[in-house]
Amino acid sequence: MTTASPRLVQTLRTGLFGTRANTLITLATLVFLSQILPPLFRWAVLDATFVGDAAACTREGACWAFVTAKLRFILFAFYPTELIWRPALIILLLAAILTASALPRFWGRSLLVAWPLTILACWLLMQGTFTSTPIASNQWGGLPVTLFVWAVCFAAATPIAVLLALARRSTLGGLRTFSVLYIELMRGTPMVGILYVAMLILPMALPDAISLDKMLRAIVMITLFWAAYIAEVIRAGLQAIPIGQREAATALGLGYWRTQRLVILPQAFRIVIPGMVNLAIGFLLATSLLAVIGIFDLLNAARASAADPQWLGFYNEAYLVVAVIYFVICFGASRYSRWLEKRLAAGSKHA
Repeated sequence: MTTASPRLVQTLRTGLFGTRANTLITLATLVFLSQILPPLFRWAVLDATFVGDAAACTREGACWAFVTAKLRFILFAFYPTELIWRPALIILLLAAILTASALPRFWGRSLLVAWPLTILACWLLMQGTFTSTPIASNQWGGLPVTLFVWAVCFAAATPIAVLLALARRSTLGGLRTFSVLYIELMRGTPMVGILYVAMLILPMALPDAISLDKMLRAIVMITLFWAAYIAEVIRAGLQAIPIGQREAATALGLGYWRTQRLVILPQAFRIVIPGMVNLAIGFLLATSLLAVIGIFDLLNAARASAADPQWLGFYNEAYLVVAVIYFVICFGASRYSRWLEKRLAAGSKHA
């Protein structure tokens, strides 16, 4: 047995049974799991149907045959089957750029160039560019749309949020007032209202010669909406930086923007990592609201798959698939947040 094993056993023993309250909570959790896990296992495994059609499935067990038959629709919605490689490639591209953005070794100007190029490539792929038949946005859906809207809006909202946070702390009264009004207005408006603005009001506000796709309108409004929330998180990080940091930078002859870029913002972002990841997870889940304007995100595609007359009513299986996908992404983001905090904290102590 390694030295880490006794330490792990001691940690578990202390955490689960270290106090009377912990012991009661542990026992209550075990009783709850003993009641919920056996029926769940029976439904998911023992009484489940793994192959066949809808007639072969029983209501006593899960119908995993439905998942096998409808997985393509859940992931890609109405996108043409013969071009399914395009949304699959989009998922890989977004996963690659998000992974590169998560690793400090890739942080630099090349990453700033890679983001717009990746977004453009994803948009052209989804549109069916360079093919004989363009793909209308009404046929887009599923996991690529969820990831695309989430990644693009969060990436575009972050620099806007930085400017809003700096403006809210500015000594210029007009700029500070504008920032406060914008942030409070956006935070006081539900996201559903923002999406309806994108669908109904934004087209009327644009000149007649300009016509934006429904997806583009949603991305623009969601970006402006999320920027207000991110700005408040960044402002909290800015307020946590001691004023001596800015004074020292000024004494060294650094101007305002160089001070913010080289001294203040790097420290602020390190402080707000948990808050930023928490917002990112919340924003990912909020993309399900795209259903109210007719965009088939992952959750809406799963709901529609269970409404197929040939597979009517298997909502539990459809939602369970979506829940697993959301959980993998969100749990991975949470673990990444802890890893990045430790890495940056270690680098700060070493420096």
